[in-house]
Amino acid sequence: MQQPTNAALRNWLLVGITAALAAPAPIVRLSGLELASGADVALSGVAILSAAFLLSWTSEAAEVDVSRGLALALIALIAVLPEYAVDLYFAWTAPSVPEHAHFATANMTGANRLLVGLAWPTLVCIFWLRTKKTALAVRGDTSLGLLTLGAATLYSFSIPIRGHLSLIDTAVLVSLFAAYIYIVSRAPTAEPELVGPAHTIGTLPRVRRRAVIAVLFLYSAGAVFASAEPFADGLINIGKDLGIDQFLLVQWLAPLASEAPEFSIAAILAARGKATAGMVMLISSKINQWTLLIGTLPLAYSISGQTLSPLPMSGRQAEEVLLTAAQSAFAVAIFASLSISLLEAGVVFALFSTQLALTDQTIRYGFSAAYIALAAVTLVRDRGTLPIVFHEAKRTAAGLPAFAPEEVANSPPERRRRR
Repeated sequence: MQQPTNAALRNWLLVGITAALAAPAPIVRLSGLELASGADVALSGVAILSAAFLLSWTSEAAEVDVSRGLALALIALIAVLPEYAVDLYFAWTAPSVPEHAHFATANMTGANRLLVGLAWPTLVCIFWLRTKKTALAVRGDTSLGLLTLGAATLYSFSIPIRGHLSLIDTAVLVSLFAAYIYIVSRAPTAEPELVGPAHTIGTLPRVRRRAVIAVLFLYSAGAVFASAEPFADGLINIGKDLGIDQFLLVQWLAPLASEAPEFSIAAILAARGKATAGMVMLISSKINQWTLLIGTLPLAYSISGQTLSPLPMSGRQAEEVLLTAAQSAFAVAIFASLSISLLEAGVVFALFSTQLALTDQTIRYGFSAAYIALAAVTLVRDRGTLPIVFHEAKRTAAGLPAFAPEEVANSPPERRRRR
């Protein structure tokens, strides 16, 4: 069904304005013009934000041509391109600027903890406000992603013990992500529910649709990567000028800006009654950040420095990775029931928000222990649904349809154990 002409024109106008907002920062970068740090951060931040929205619309439109699971995985991957750009910049320049190795880890751990600690609870809260339901369930085909995230999380505990990121981590984590993407890509396609610019792009004839998606993707990706360096350097310079801890600035402010589009997309989906799709997208984002993002950091470091040496970590960085891995373990454990309750979301947010103000080394270890203990308790509590998770992961791998969220949410524990 074709969209009304006026609505289509409004959507194209929105695409055009968004594209125009993404242009000034790359133009300034190519011209060689030097701006003050604040102006650089503002201009490049707007470009990154605008480009990420363009990327999200094009990847949503791609749902017409690929499976639901792959589409949501691609939306999640594309939506966090700004995060990749900033983090890979720090890893790439670390051989010549050693302190950038610390910033690469800071940015990566901050992005991961923000995603789970802030975005997940926000989505559950929107879902509760809209429906008054206290538990958000996800589809059975999310099980494969949760098992992938669980495997990556278990492996990630070895990183702080070793105190570095090496090409071995690249091989393991990138392979996990590649296997996940390959399996979800085999699932059958389904008719997507697109709205706004994504609908306008998605309803174009096939050749024109794919051409528009390709052009917007290349344009947006170029704007993101052209803006990453001035954005990252500008943040560091602002920290120096204001006497702010640069590690904390890069760990929290940079990811908050680069992940804003992803948060916004998930929130919009939830507000439109598609909270399950929004949560699946956020889970997919966590998967690619905890596999592909971490795995590519030592690769960028090695290629740039022409070395096989690992990307080094200080004691502070190792503690941050441990804390992030522990939070990830708790997040995976919560979804052992293929749902997240309002109470669980509240606990996730409370732990995240309090650790921001308490940064002592002992406190970080204390939070890590708390996350791990909560993960163990949650897994024991929901042990009856674990067979469902493994069963549905097998069905997804075989290309079979998954059960709907309400099949888990409404079924009693006895039925869950028999499935």
